[in-house]
Amino acid sequence: MLIGIIGAPNKGKSTLFSAITLSDVHIADYPFTTIDPNSGVSYVTTRCPHMDLGVKCNPRNLYCKNGRRAVPVNVVDVAGLVEGAHEGKGMGNKFLNDLSSANGFIIVVDASGKTDKNGNKCAGSNPKEDLDLVKDELVEWFSDIIRRHWKKIYTSESLSQELFKVLTGMGIERGAVDKAISVSGVRKEREPDSESMKRLAWSILRESKPIIVCANKMDDPAAPLLFERLKRDSEFVCVPCSAAIELALRKADSTGLIDYDVEECTFKMMKEPDESQKAALSYMESILKSGRSDVQRMLNELVFGLLGRIVVYPVEDENKYTDHYGNVLPDAILVRKGSTAQELAEAIHTDLAKGMLYAVDARTKRRVGKDYILKEGDVIRIVSAIR
Repeated sequence: MLIGIIGAPNKGKSTLFSAITLSDVHIADYPFTTIDPNSGVSYVTTRCPHMDLGVKCNPRNLYCKNGRRAVPVNVVDVAGLVEGAHEGKGMGNKFLNDLSSANGFIIVVDASGKTDKNGNKCAGSNPKEDLDLVKDELVEWFSDIIRRHWKKIYTSESLSQELFKVLTGMGIERGAVDKAISVSGVRKEREPDSESMKRLAWSILRESKPIIVCANKMDDPAAPLLFERLKRDSEFVCVPCSAAIELALRKADSTGLIDYDVEECTFKMMKEPDESQKAALSYMESILKSGRSDVQRMLNELVFGLLGRIVVYPVEDENKYTDHYGNVLPDAILVRKGSTAQELAEAIHTDLAKGMLYAVDARTKRRVGKDYILKEGDVIRIVSAIR
């Protein structure tokens, strides 16, 4: 799972990346702070099965806190996108190529209206312009890819199959291509008109790489009104965020100053703060209580909602819920809704899948077949002739 953080320059992308990964990156209030892509690991959260099974889990990847399991996802933060990027302007094609393997996108916009669409400081900018710029550049980029291969596509026996072959290296699935062709109305012909090509490109992108909008800088007094306008005018799910506050709170949590519940957007003091810390934390608490920052909800909504993933827990002992070393519920794996036990085996190891005989639902101790459809929170043992 790879999530791409994208947006126009100086909207807070790198601050958001640093907040959700706790990675040190260069952050500044001017355009093109990011040149090379930043890669890191963040997480989504879900109810851990140990709450129902009466055991204490030992996660190998990340942690379990207050009954909520953190499940890792990869994140990439790329250079800011300017108008004409698909033609090579700004970081141009480099930016776009860095995004090709992402499963979904977080588009960061400046909800305070204090930077224009090129990242320069201003007053009264409309965050919808940030969003439109990114969408337009994504569409142009994808349209150009399809157009360059169109002669090969339209001369093939199957428009859908050839288009899928062209795009498969970008993680595009056949179903998304089929649906996009139907929605766009494109048919086999020498060259669709520009608008038809853009409809096709956008339909494929929407189907294969879902988008959620991070309305950043919500701690600014001007942001709430602009955020309501953005929600009204946008076709995407928009979530209020303050990446700067989220970063400060997660760092304070990592030092032990506070215990920060990222899902409830609350924290409690663990050490006595000094006066400046107390004032800053009081201000940040007021932003959280007003509902103006909910970063974890944004990540969860993208992965579980828009990308349609669930979490399952493979084990080797269905009675103790452990792996070979005795770790309880050690691994949490993201799979697509509708995935089978066979596909889970493939995600764990190809040899395990090749020799798979059946699976065991550890909650019920019931044997299930390779075609068993996995559910959120399933604890599964894969029984294979190859170990």
